[in-house]
Amino acid sequence: MAIINFKQAKEQLSDLLDRVAEGEEIVIAKSGRPVAKLVRLPRQPRQPGRLKGRIHIAPDFDDPLPESIAAGFRGDHD
Repeated sequence: MAIINFKQAKEQLSDLLDRVAEGEEIVIAKSGRPVAKLVRLPRQPRQPGRLKGRIHIAPDFDDPLPESIAAGFRGDHD
């Protein structure tokens, strides 16, 4: 387990996060005293269906657009 001082941690945070993502644990010290530990969080498995019943698609979702709106997308001007 690596011990990194606070100033160095601020300067190298991106690199430290890469190391933690690979499984390394890193202790951050301030004035020589450990104050925090960077550890990898466990991955949360996907939970399909979490939005079931919350998303609604209108029956006419894929119907052609009204001509007045379609003309705007084509850049047609009156």
